[in-house]
Amino acid sequence: MTSPANPAQRARRLVLHLVCIVVGALIVVPVWFGVIGGFKDNGQLSTNPLGLPDPWVPGNYVEIFTAEVFWRNVGNSVLIAVASTFVVVAAAAMAAYVFARFAFRGREFLVTIFAIGLMFPFAVAILPLFILLRGMGLLDNPLGVILPQAAFGLPITIIILRQFFRTIPGEVEEAATLDGCGPFGFFWRVLLPMARPALATVSVLALVSSWNNFMLPLVVFTDQSWWTLPLGVQAFQGQYSDDTAKVLAYVVLSMIPALGFYAIAERQLIGGLSGSVKG
Repeated sequence: MTSPANPAQRARRLVLHLVCIVVGALIVVPVWFGVIGGFKDNGQLSTNPLGLPDPWVPGNYVEIFTAEVFWRNVGNSVLIAVASTFVVVAAAAMAAYVFARFAFRGREFLVTIFAIGLMFPFAVAILPLFILLRGMGLLDNPLGVILPQAAFGLPITIIILRQFFRTIPGEVEEAATLDGCGPFGFFWRVLLPMARPALATVSVLALVSSWNNFMLPLVVFTDQSWWTLPLGVQAFQGQYSDDTAKVLAYVVLSMIPALGFYAIAERQLIGGLSGSVKG
């Protein structure tokens, strides 16, 4: 039989539960306010901000769903997010494989250089980055957003994948070598399939980071036909500044794709992070 918890343990559990409830409320209440607020008019938002709409006003969501500019922004965000994720994961996987499975002089120094990249704020580089992109002719070009996002996503991606690759036993690589696999064959046929949780983790992180990126598309795109959803939200808010309910509906719809991808990959995401921490 287990001994009953002493008063100190009970107090600690109570405090932890209260903290969890408070943190959960801070997350759930704004989302609830946004989702429900999109079904209201401005009058209901003033008199009943957190209650159910009475009557329901689905026209806010319907009008956005039928707007061509919304779907153009969605398409731009999907294109840039998917391309950025593919570039950063592909490049980081190959670099992390070298850093994890090969011993050479200067390896730890190079890893440290990438780790230092985590402390380099994106906002500091925005001006020289703009000058560089202008010189390369990449303004109003999706590559002007895809390539910098991939570059700034490399440090965290390499660190996570390297730690996961190091957990793969050396016996697996030796067995693959005996079966005729070279270094690239082991990487492509053995290591990547075993690293699917870690790949899912870094893919989710890269996708959500690209999806929410506001500053870089704002600097690169002057042509509105290339605007992404964050820029679309800003423009929509300026256009309908007096219609808060419609703005809330637009914001909620812009969050759904990223939340849906995270919900699908949640199990792989947790497994990948756990594996990288253990490594």
